[in-house]
Amino acid sequence: MPTPSATLSLVNRLKFKHLALLVALDDVRNVHQAADQINVAQPSASRMLGDIEEAFGFQLFERNARGMTPTALGAVVLAYARRALSELTRFAEDLDVKRKGGHGQLTVGAIMGAAPDVLALAVAALKTERPLLNLRILGETSDQIVGLLYRREVDLALARLTTSLQHNDFNFEPLARETLTLVVRGRHPLARRESVTLAELVEWPWIAQPVTSPARVLFEEELAHAGLNTPSNLTECGSIFATLQLVGTYDSIAMLPESVVRDHVRGKMLVRLPIEIGKSLPGYGILTRKQEALPEAAHHFVSLLRRFSQPITDTPLAPPSLKIDE
Repeated sequence: MPTPSATLSLVNRLKFKHLALLVALDDVRNVHQAADQINVAQPSASRMLGDIEEAFGFQLFERNARGMTPTALGAVVLAYARRALSELTRFAEDLDVKRKGGHGQLTVGAIMGAAPDVLALAVAALKTERPLLNLRILGETSDQIVGLLYRREVDLALARLTTSLQHNDFNFEPLARETLTLVVRGRHPLARRESVTLAELVEWPWIAQPVTSPARVLFEEELAHAGLNTPSNLTECGSIFATLQLVGTYDSIAMLPESVVRDHVRGKMLVRLPIEIGKSLPGYGILTRKQEALPEAAHHFVSLLRRFSQPITDTPLAPPSLKIDE
């Protein structure tokens, strides 16, 4: 279809400098001040405005003693000028970021148990290499994160499968074991006990993950295996951070990843109870959507996760060392 002559005239004659002048005129309603804003002389600005109005074929501003007022069609043109300049500015900024090697965006879902070790090390290495990469980390528990992956709100996930059929939708690459531990605050009456039983513990207040989380499922299975009921005094909490705050506030028990409570135990804010639980919890790993290629930044991040992970074993993992200059 042939391009209308009026359109060709605009394409051939309209420049970004013209758009900048229009926006400046709309801001100050004065040719002299607008010329100063775009660094041209007033006569040049006046000629530019004349050329612009000739290209459009109608008057953009009404001139009067108090300045300049956009005409009805002029207001439409000014709105376009603002949009075009804004898009050009965003394009230029994004291009500058790409030129500096920090382009792109990566959104990762991650369980908190992986955060202090594998995730933190991989993120540190990634941001050292690509400081301007826009990185977002979402989620806390595997059930939350798998939902984010389903809804395409994350590019990949560091979690575990939560149902037996999810292997049909996601690829899973095991990375490491998430060791669970039972903790109480330092002033808890159980803190100085050398031995405890699960039957004793269910009588105390508990803070537990939601029933849909793998850790909670395992907890309920261990209770069932021991012939015990779910603790009657139980607070469900899907936030690891909130759980840490709660267990440190009153005499309750929480089952949390060892990597998450490690520093709290070292600082004597929390105490590990002398009982093993959650040994059969499956290891976590990298979850990606099937038949879908990863973006380049996500593919590189996966390589970093592999680099800082350790093979799954039945013994607690020591945190790997960070060597980002290799």
